[in-house]
Amino acid sequence: MRTLALTLAALGLLAAGPVLAQDHSGHSGHAAGMPTDKTSAAYMAAMTRMDEAMKAAPMAGKPGIDFARMMIPHHQSAIDMAKAYLASGETDPTITRIAEDVVASQEREITELRAWLKTQGAE
Repeated sequence: MRTLALTLAALGLLAAGPVLAQDHSGHSGHAAGMPTDKTSAAYMAAMTRMDEAMKAAPMAGKPGIDFARMMIPHHQSAIDMAKAYLASGETDPTITRIAEDVVASQEREITELRAWLKTQGAE
């Protein structure tokens, strides 16, 4: 079994070799985590804050409490990204409407989640 796995891994590297050897120097700024503008940087910062807050959220071992605690930073990230889009100067009517809806609905849900956590003695 181990030999089969090693053989498959070696074949995978051989097949990937030509792709890995291609020159991608002309694509700087497009790699994951490398924002190309102020709005993209704001999106990435929002995601980083969300990841850190979700990792730091204390788990109670109670599904509802844990869900609420995790959803608050998740929703806040959506708000932050929507506000970054709205501040970007782009005015696509569909995305603008969605971003405005995200801000309103997610702010309302954060308020509801915090109030619920308070009733549970968990905030």
